[in-house]
Amino acid sequence: MNILETRHIVKDYAEHRALDDVSIDIPKGSIFGLLGPNGAGKTSLIRIINQITGPDGGEILFDGTPLNENHIRRIGYLPEERGLYKKMKVGDQLLYLARLKGLSKSEAMDKLKIWFTKFDIKTWWDKNVADLSKGMQQKVQFVSTVLHQPDLIILDEPFSGFDPINANLIRDEILELRQKGSTIIFSTHRMETVEELCDYIALIHKSKKVLDGPKQAIKDKFKTNTFFVEYTGSLNGLAERYDVRETRALPAGVQRTEIRLPEGSTANHLLQELIPQVEIRSFGENIPTMSDIFMRAVNEVPET
Repeated sequence: MNILETRHIVKDYAEHRALDDVSIDIPKGSIFGLLGPNGAGKTSLIRIINQITGPDGGEILFDGTPLNENHIRRIGYLPEERGLYKKMKVGDQLLYLARLKGLSKSEAMDKLKIWFTKFDIKTWWDKNVADLSKGMQQKVQFVSTVLHQPDLIILDEPFSGFDPINANLIRDEILELRQKGSTIIFSTHRMETVEELCDYIALIHKSKKVLDGPKQAIKDKFKTNTFFVEYTGSLNGLAERYDVRETRALPAGVQRTEIRLPEGSTANHLLQELIPQVEIRSFGENIPTMSDIFMRAVNEVPET
C-alpha cells in the first residue's frame, strides 16, 4: 500500500522544464530516499507534494485519494532552507506552529514537554530563536516538523549543520518515527545516510526519473559479479579462466586482487581455485555503494 503516488508529474518554469513525466510510488511505513544532483527537480517535486506550487501536468494521490488541502495536516515538512521566526521565543513558536497543524493547546503542551525532555532542551523555552546556534535551531525545527505526528514526513537535508552526536540523535528519532507508522521522504546528498536508512530510493536527473525501487534490488541490479581476495602467496594461472582486474600490495606482505567471474561461475568455484594456491585472509563480493550507483546512473543519462 502506498501513502503517496505521483503520476506523470510535469512542472515548467518559463523556459525550463523542472519535472518531466515523473511517476513515483512511496510505500507506507518506509524511508524513501529522493536523490539527484543539484537542479535535478527534487525540490520542485517536494514543493508540489506540499502544495506550495501545483503541477502543470499529472496528479498526486495521497493515501489513495487526490492530493488536496485537507492532507496538509497529515504532512510534516522540514525544508533545506530553515524558516523559523528569529525574534520569537522557542516555546511560543513551537506552540504556534503546533496549533496551525490542528493540535489543541493542551495537546501541544503535552507533546512539547516530551520532546523538550527527549532533546534535553528544557531551558530553551524562553530563548529567542536568534540566540540559538544553527544546530540548536535545527533541533527546534525538527520538533516543529514532527510534533503533530504526521503520516508523511518530508526531510530535506535533515542533517545539515549537525555535529555527529546530534546527527545520530536525529537519525534515531527518524527510525523511531518510522517504527511508529510514519512514512519518511528523505532528500539528501549524503549517500552514506541513504545507505544506512533508506528502504526505497528514486533518482531524478535532468528533470526525469532515471531510477527507482527497493534499495536492495537496485544494489543487486548494479552488481558487477566482481570479488576481492586478500591473501599471502602467489596466484598462478588465474587469468586464464577469470578476469583479473587489479592487484595491489597491502601491509605485512598481503596482496589484494579484484576478480570478475565469468558467466556461470560462482564464488565457490573461485574459492576452489584459490585455496590450494594461497593463504586467504579475506574474501568477499564487491557490492556497489549508493554513491557508486548514483554516479553510474547519472553518468549514463545522455546529454540533451
